[in-house]
Amino acid sequence: MKARSNGAVRDWLGFGAMCVGMFVALLDIQVVSAVLPAMGSALHTGLDRLSWIQTAYLTGEVIAVALSGRLSRALSTTGAFSAATIGFVIASAGCAASSDFASLVVWRTIQGLCGGVIIPTVFSAGYRIFPKQLQARALLLAGGVAMLAPSLGPLVGGFIGERLSWNWVFLINVPTGIVVAATAYAAVHVDEPDPRAWKAIDLPALLGLAGSLTMLQVLLKLAPGDHWRSWRDLGLCCGTVLAGAVFVTRSVGARLPLVDLTPLKSTSFAAACALNFVVGSALYGCVYVLPLFLGFVRRHSSLEIGLIMTVMGATQLIAAPLATLASKRFSAAWLTAVGLALFGAGLVLNAFSTPESDAAALFWPQVLRGAAAMFCILPLTTAALDPQPQGQLANASALLNLMRNLGGAIGIGIVDTVINVRPPAIASHLTTMLLAGNRDAAAFVGLPTSLFRGTPLHGVGPAQLAFARPLVERAALTVAFNEAWLILGGLTIAALAITPLLRQNAPPP
Repeated sequence: MKARSNGAVRDWLGFGAMCVGMFVALLDIQVVSAVLPAMGSALHTGLDRLSWIQTAYLTGEVIAVALSGRLSRALSTTGAFSAATIGFVIASAGCAASSDFASLVVWRTIQGLCGGVIIPTVFSAGYRIFPKQLQARALLLAGGVAMLAPSLGPLVGGFIGERLSWNWVFLINVPTGIVVAATAYAAVHVDEPDPRAWKAIDLPALLGLAGSLTMLQVLLKLAPGDHWRSWRDLGLCCGTVLAGAVFVTRSVGARLPLVDLTPLKSTSFAAACALNFVVGSALYGCVYVLPLFLGFVRRHSSLEIGLIMTVMGATQLIAAPLATLASKRFSAAWLTAVGLALFGAGLVLNAFSTPESDAAALFWPQVLRGAAAMFCILPLTTAALDPQPQGQLANASALLNLMRNLGGAIGIGIVDTVINVRPPAIASHLTTMLLAGNRDAAAFVGLPTSLFRGTPLHGVGPAQLAFARPLVERAALTVAFNEAWLILGGLTIAALAITPLLRQNAPPP
């Protein structure tokens, strides 16, 4: 159906409702991050399993992004958005009602599946609802709403978690989602459903993608516990590779592939996807690691965590117009390199934290990451999508977003492994240093340095060891967090080597 030509109030009302739905979906990762420690405590879940709350959502999103185009054709743009929003509402209610960790993870996966359909459908609707002269205004509205999510998310989540409970982080989605779905369904009509599109969904490729991602997440979670040496680990590794091979083979050979990989033949587009993968790892990784440090090391409440984390989102919002202006004057490769360098520096600076590091010490690293985020995302999107023909634009955009979410899911899995596997060995090393009289180790742990003179300690009994143990464990967890920051920062800085492969657009005169 042809886009309307007058930009009627009804059109803007419907599109505005869709933007609110997208805001809620984008907000979900951010609001949940602030209450992760509280959720772990309420569900009697240790630090070693909390990552599933975020990776389940991101994995669902990756699968849904691959499906979103087909669903929009099969159900129509309005039908796909409304169905996904209602699904998101039901899954949110399921998350809130979860009394055990397993059911929460299942509902989070369904939430991610629905959220992954909502987000790309909104941007597609902006092109379909409005004529060309109004499309820029519509996309500016959608982009502005999207930028608000990381700015407000941690604060909103922290406030709700502090004043009510973690369940309400999900329950607030229910009335909002119902109103959004009803408004969009009544006001937005841009195309008709095509039932034939259901037959175009490549089920083997879909199952291959879902199976590969699920087995990879399980592998990253379980394998480090037995040093990657068990038959279970080998089976998961082989299953991940085989399922991934099915997805890739079907995507390359099918007449109507689930995800068309043709754009990856372009070196510039492939580089943009690889860099977007790294950006996803860094973005989602830092949003996962920081609240855990603040909750489990600093023992902050949900609201305090949200307030501290707001710095990055607020800086990102402020830096967005600067990134837009810079994109008109400098090449995508140069801007991306600047963004990656700043983001990497912000990550590495956090790797020097101590058990006493708090809001002041975490402020400037967050400012660097917030300022750098848009200098990564905007030029990568431009370099990847600007050269694409109109017919390939939606597919290329889905592939680019899929890589960012995939990077986020895998990045969280990797740093979560470090955080959970490394502390015992670090604690043992710190104990050895303390017994040897190392004053620097004593200062880091928080013990009186006057008792440590560089010579082995004698007469240390069970009472003294019991007193020091919680401090040593807290310090060991801090070092593990620092190692996670270093991994994220090192990966981000190493990605600078790929930036010359981006298409060197000459900036407009």
